[in-house]
Amino acid sequence: MRYKISAVSYLNTLPFLYGFQHSSISKTHDISLDYPALSAQKFINKQVDIGLIPVAAIPQLDQVHVISDYCIGAVGKVDSVLLVSDMPIHKIETILLDYQSQTSINLVRVLAKKLWNIQPKWIKAKVGYETQINGSVAGVIIGDRTFDMPRKFAYQYDLAEAWQQLTGKPFVFAAWLSHSQPENDFLKQFNHSLKLGITHIDQTVKVFNTQNPNAKVDIEYYLKNSISYILDAEKRSGMELFLKELKELTPIEKLSTRT
Repeated sequence: MRYKISAVSYLNTLPFLYGFQHSSISKTHDISLDYPALSAQKFINKQVDIGLIPVAAIPQLDQVHVISDYCIGAVGKVDSVLLVSDMPIHKIETILLDYQSQTSINLVRVLAKKLWNIQPKWIKAKVGYETQINGSVAGVIIGDRTFDMPRKFAYQYDLAEAWQQLTGKPFVFAAWLSHSQPENDFLKQFNHSLKLGITHIDQTVKVFNTQNPNAKVDIEYYLKNSISYILDAEKRSGMELFLKELKELTPIEKLSTRT
């Protein structure tokens, strides 16, 4: 069977892509690169069979299988999932929610309620919202854009670090999911390719730095220290706790939308 696979286009996925490119996966299956919320939507719509899917999408699925012991996670700071503001947390009145995100924008809502004890107005933002962050209006920004923000904000709150402060647990942003259990031969091939990438991060870094000599990110530090790729028991526990917290939130679809 030829599977349709949605990966994520952010830098944190580079080791996985390296593994795909240096194994048979990229030759025998169809791989698309999407931002997280789009990857989730494609998976929900069954446009893809397998995806690196934001964990916040899991409650929207009738049946789902976690098919790998690899993920996009963090133990403490992740450095690329931020709440940014000109004001300290208790002076924030409105928070713009990154349209590219599903997990992170729900995570910030959990943190607002359980850690920071604030009740801001929530706005589902659209393209270009970063320029609207000022004064008491804060914003969640995720992914590679955090390395190249047009200006520095006075306050930057790392959401993975805040989650660990709240719960004592690591955080899982995305896991490899499938609608049905794939064939055993494919699973072995798939997980071998992921392991290949994770064990060759030095090579991934070398390729990236050669292709992007003016990059504003220390890619070696980011991939080796900010992102934690092993979906171990502690991360699974953190993921289960987050999914439990999601049940207490107002559905994201009922929040205001900024035009």
